Amino acid sequence: MEQFRNIGVIGRLGSSQALDTIRRLKKFLLDRHLHVILEDTIAEALPGHGLQTSSRRNLGEVCDLVIVVGGDGSLLGAARALARHKVPVLGINRGSLGFLTDILPDELEVKVAEVLDGQYSVESRFLLEAEVRRHGEAIGQGDALNDVVLHPGKSTKMIEFELFIDGHFVCSQKADGLIVATPTGSTAYSLSAGGPIMHPKLDAIVVVPMYPHTLSSRPIVVDANSELKIVVAKDMQIYPLVSCDGQNHFTCAPGDTITVNKKAQKLSLIHPLDHNYYEVCRTKLGWGSRLGNGSD
Repeated sequence: MEQFRNIGVIGRLGSSQALDTIRRLKKFLLDRHLHVILEDTIAEALPGHGLQTSSRRNLGEVCDLVIVVGGDGSLLGAARALARHKVPVLGINRGSLGFLTDILPDELEVKVAEVLDGQYSVESRFLLEAEVRRHGEAIGQGDALNDVVLHPGKSTKMIEFELFIDGHFVCSQKADGLIVATPTGSTAYSLSAGGPIMHPKLDAIVVVPMYPHTLSSRPIVVDANSELKIVVAKDMQIYPLVSCDGQNHFTCAPGDTITVNKKAQKLSLIHPLDHNYYEVCRTKLGWGSRLGNGSD
């Protein structure tokens, strides 16, 4: 396994608990004589840290490993910035869910030590890239690890649009919106809208209508290498939004086209060796335990 020497640290802003965990992580890494580089925004909240700092965009150029202390939202933002550098990412959970940030704060020293000692597994997670075009010209672009969502924003009106997959017309719909999700995002917004859970190893994406105005509309799973094109109806009265991971937003006009493709660069997500995807689902989603006193 790769030996990590230059460790980048990204933290959740506005969280005293995350800052406390970052201080512990910093001490632990320095005690192991590793080179620690703080993301510049979190470094401002740690006066007197005495460490090298870097912008999030440049962390991938100077680090062998980046550790994210925060929730899944923090890791989503880090993933979009770091995927192009192919630097592996490890998550310490200081959020509410923790599908992606799977090390508990109480286990920090033990689990991070295992990773640094080469006891870890690596998962490759693909991202989506979305582009909004108006009259043939690009007006917005964004990446997403979880999902690309077309939605009405603050409006309560439905959106009308057409969906094409690999150039083939699929349907026209009137709905509250449309979710295009990766397997990583299948346990997020897509799940709340009735989409299926997809194992992270699947090379597929799911298209989920949001409250469609027809009982026959259902989610559809397609090959991840498909090109999806969503055309906003020209006669609509509202200007819907396109959101990438719920963090980057673009305003669309009637007649605009949103194209969604798999991104070439992937995220390398590191897990401790005892990571179990089904256990994560069972714990986070409240699935039933085994009957009797059975154990895993």
